[in-house]
Amino acid sequence: MRLPDAVHTSSPWRIHAIAPDFAVEDVWALATPGGTDELPRLVEAMFDGRFPDDAPMVVRALWTARERIGAALGWDRPDDGLGARVPSLRERLPADLRPRPGGPDPAPFTPLYATDDEWVAEIANRTVHAVLHLGWVPDGDGGHTGRMAVLVRPNGRLGAAYMAAIAPFRHLLVYPAMLRGIERRWRAAGAGGLAAPGTRSVVGPRPEPRRSEPRPAEPGPAEPRPSAARRSELRRSAAR
Repeated sequence: MRLPDAVHTSSPWRIHAIAPDFAVEDVWALATPGGTDELPRLVEAMFDGRFPDDAPMVVRALWTARERIGAALGWDRPDDGLGARVPSLRERLPADLRPRPGGPDPAPFTPLYATDDEWVAEIANRTVHAVLHLGWVPDGDGGHTGRMAVLVRPNGRLGAAYMAAIAPFRHLLVYPAMLRGIERRWRAAGAGGLAAPGTRSVVGPRPEPRRSEPRPAEPGPAEPRPSAARRSELRRSAAR
């Protein structure tokens, strides 16, 4: 579900101080309920390599068209990317955010920083310098859920025209399909038991293997009954 820009701008995210010259392009709510520390699992669900292959055909067609147009017009060449046309936002990070976040490879994005409730990556080409912001926020029911924001700094008139041209496709087709895929993978990964809202993890520890009770020993074969002569001899011995 798309949210008002103010939902992002009014939250105490650290990205505000790092990218104050970027405009909020989109804010989306994600149906990914979980525990307080599950932002890394949301990142994994987003960058598992299935999009756009698992999207509807029309979205795959739009994605392919964008790649071909970008290749033909030279929009995505390395000399128009981070560290070339624009400096990386890593140069603006305070010391405590400089360690590179782990997790999956978010290509074509470059990871920027991660905290307990923020995961941020950036991308640049000839049209725009953009930031992908994933937030992990309270859901109002004692748990947490995901929120995605896209921040942009278009490259002149070309960038502004490009962002305006793709907006209807992004809002109506691309992002809804992408977010449905994320939510579907989130549910699949959580199958088998979600923790109660507000707990530290949605997946509990593995149960210990059940131990079987020891079976009673099988009775052995009965000893043969002694003969009459042997019984008489035993009685005489006992009487002595």
